[in-house]
Amino acid sequence: MQWIGVFPAVTTQMKRDGALDLEATQRGIERLIDGGVRGLVMMGMVGESSALRPEEKLDVLRAAKESARGRVPILSGVAEFTTAQGAEYAKKCEQLRIDGLMLFPAIGYKCDAGETEAHCRAVAQASGLPILIYNNPVGYGVDVTPEILQRLTDCSTLVAIKEESYDVRRVTDIYNLVGHRYEVVCGVDDLVLESAILGVTSWVSGMANVYPKESAQLLEFAAAGKWDEARTLYRILTPIFHLDTKPKLVQYIKLAAQLKGYGSEWVRAPRLPLSGAEREMVERVVARTEIALAGRAA
Repeated sequence: MQWIGVFPAVTTQMKRDGALDLEATQRGIERLIDGGVRGLVMMGMVGESSALRPEEKLDVLRAAKESARGRVPILSGVAEFTTAQGAEYAKKCEQLRIDGLMLFPAIGYKCDAGETEAHCRAVAQASGLPILIYNNPVGYGVDVTPEILQRLTDCSTLVAIKEESYDVRRVTDIYNLVGHRYEVVCGVDDLVLESAILGVTSWVSGMANVYPKESAQLLEFAAAGKWDEARTLYRILTPIFHLDTKPKLVQYIKLAAQLKGYGSEWVRAPRLPLSGAEREMVERVVARTEIALAGRAA
């Protein structure tokens, strides 16, 4: 696994009645790969992992593997309610020959530091797959701190952390405490350039579903030290990147993609499609982004 470039948290496409639309999901994957992404994260928060039944998750992974055809690595979110369920799911992903995992905290319970460490350790020992730890204390109430990472350094399959604490200082804190033992991966769309300045080279992005080419180009500018170009593009994209940080990010991302002709907005309840002022807000942000990108191209 090379932690370079954009790894979209891929949307799981659905039909109006909530049924999986695997063909549409595969078309979306093809577009993302054509756009220059370097990996795919299936069934993260954006992929609505918590809304899928166990067998549906495996169906999505099989479809993703068939579509990607080895061109980019595929990771699966591990978002289960218990540690045992997470370990069992990790084993199934390994049997499917998925390339890696993104490990959530145990869903539905706010672990303390010791429980968080034990959860990560147990799932890490369940398979030989490389694991990206998903740290989102704002969303899940569990913080995988640098100190916890330090205690987990003996787990060889824990190789990276998706840092989504919304405090970009955490990047440097991790490097200072454990060096480069873990790859630090940006997990917040509107902090990606700040993270890149601090040495981060990869990014799990929600809005890359909508703008894969531009997202990939943004990191390429940063990697090449083309900071003026990076800032110009970042300023254009930041208003839509802000939508990735909201409670309804799944609906925002799916609608934004639909407005550009990619996939559909359908989600599973309790999520509902956007309406009224919320819908108009997303439409307005997409329209302004399109105008700004067109002006940049001209």
